[in-house]
This record gives sequence, C-alpha cells and structure tokens, in this order.
Amino acid sequence: MGAILGLGVDLCRTPRFRTMLEQGKMAVIERLFTAEERRYCLAKKDGAPHLAARFAAKEAFLKSLGLGLRSGMSWQDLEVLRNELGAPSLKISGRAGQIADERGVCQVHLSYSHDGDYATATVILEGP
Repeated sequence: MGAILGLGVDLCRTPRFRTMLEQGKMAVIERLFTAEERRYCLAKKDGAPHLAARFAAKEAFLKSLGLGLRSGMSWQDLEVLRNELGAPSLKISGRAGQIADERGVCQVHLSYSHDGDYATATVILEGP
C-alpha cells in the first residue's frame, strides 16, 4: 500500500433524501447524482438510503481532498459504482479527477453503509 494522502468521513440523514423524493425535487437529485446513480437508486423500493449513502461518499471524497466542493468541481465529477459482488468504488472525472491527479492520488478506497435514518461513508486516498 502506498502513502495515505487523505481521509474523509461523512454521515448523512436518509430522511433528507426521502423528503426530496416525496416532494418531487428531481432537479436537486439530478444535480447531485449521475444518471447511472439515479437509475440504480430510484429502481429500489426505497431509494432514499441509497441516495444518502452515495451523497455521503461524495462528501467523504471532498473532505479527503480538504477542499469541499470548490475549485471547479461538480457533483457529477463523482460517481459511486458497484461491482458484480456489490463492492462500491468511486469513479472520479472532470475537475475532481484533475485535482486528484495533481495530488498524486493513485487509488481511492470507499466504504459506505446505511441503516435506519443514517448513511455513512469513508474515503481513503492512496498515493505512490
């Protein structure tokens, strides 16, 4: 394993996303999540926990960089994916990808979970 370049953790309340869905605030959902993330989450019986976990993952990544959502980054630069076994990963593109490259990030480790009213995520940035 290489050097740890950053660590980010986030905790998110699931009811926040349930309310957005119930109120039909799809413009907000579309701004925060990629088309593939929306497809996956909204196909679930209750998509709110899945959206909350993905939002927590994106926030955890931004915290791991120590920047927050600035320097030209967009929510769309970050996409939570799952492999065939369900293990999550974070696809980074756009300005977020450029910043990660500039900082020497070689690997992004993601873990997330959701239970009841909360979702949490941890991101570790690994360098050479």
